[in-house]
Amino acid sequence: MIKILIGVVLVTVAVIATFLVLDPNVGIQSVGTVTEVANTFTVTVEGEVYKTGTYTLNEGALMSDLLEAAGGTTNNADERAFYESSVLTSGVTYFIASKFDATDLCSSSEIDKVNVNSDDASTLASINGITQTIANSIITYRNENGLFSTLEQLLEVYGIGNATYRKIRNYVILHA
Repeated sequence: MIKILIGVVLVTVAVIATFLVLDPNVGIQSVGTVTEVANTFTVTVEGEVYKTGTYTLNEGALMSDLLEAAGGTTNNADERAFYESSVLTSGVTYFIASKFDATDLCSSSEIDKVNVNSDDASTLASINGITQTIANSIITYRNENGLFSTLEQLLEVYGIGNATYRKIRNYVILHA
């Protein structure tokens, strides 16, 4: 019995060595290793899309590419809250805002929203979570850096952190 066991071990080692000699590019990888493909990156999408999640896209991918990968937007998606031509950034979680309040199933009126690319400070401050100081920071940011092309750029505004962003992201739009 021991001779059979030794024979099986020797044959297994010989087969593994043969495979490595035939294809030396095959290496042994540990479980859970993620290999990156050149010229690709990952982004995540949340909100009013059919398949929320993380997607691997080609470098230079646009919002339209991400939306296509996510199965498109739902009927409740607010198309004023994103530009399909926006270039995506690796590692960012993009949010597709809703038109109607998801918690009010009988509502037929749209959520009141402000335009971060055109509204004045007092209009911006009318949204719960945007103080007068943050409204002024939004205007300063857009004057210095140009118009917002994604909602996620609000995170670059002084005074807006993750908590504030999550609170206001469904109440702002980028264009009319």
